[in-house]
Amino acid sequence: MSDKSEILVGKIVAPQGIRGEVRVQTYTASPLDFKNLDVHGAGVDSGAFKFVRRLNPTSSVIVARVDGFADRTAAEALRGTDLFISRDTLPALADGEYYQSDLIGFDVVRNGEKIGRLDGFQNFGAGDIMELDNGELISFAGVVVDMENKVVNI
Repeated sequence: MSDKSEILVGKIVAPQGIRGEVRVQTYTASPLDFKNLDVHGAGVDSGAFKFVRRLNPTSSVIVARVDGFADRTAAEALRGTDLFISRDTLPALADGEYYQSDLIGFDVVRNGEKIGRLDGFQNFGAGDIMELDNGELISFAGVVVDMENKVVNI
């Protein structure tokens, strides 16, 4: 994502039930963070998104409602919608902390040699994975981030 003023926090993956609710795959530290976020996306105006409940205690999927979508057929139109928050609504960070989205575009270095540029992050359930501009996928576990030089050392 090149626009760092918007942070991707989730994606609508399916309708839930018959009353227009949707399942949302969350990308936040806790799915319950969605209770307090002002989420928006294509077809989802700021303030229209309402957290309903967590799907189950161990899931990163929540159930939500979007104003103006009152039945399953309407909710189906939202499938695949990326959900964002404005970067300026995130809490301030302590020294040495960063948001992963701030690392997009950093050089990735292994043993002193650049192997690519960080293009994004994936998480398939076993931890965060860096996606490089050359298509390579590398575990984010144990990396050392140099914010000053815009480098991720693996």
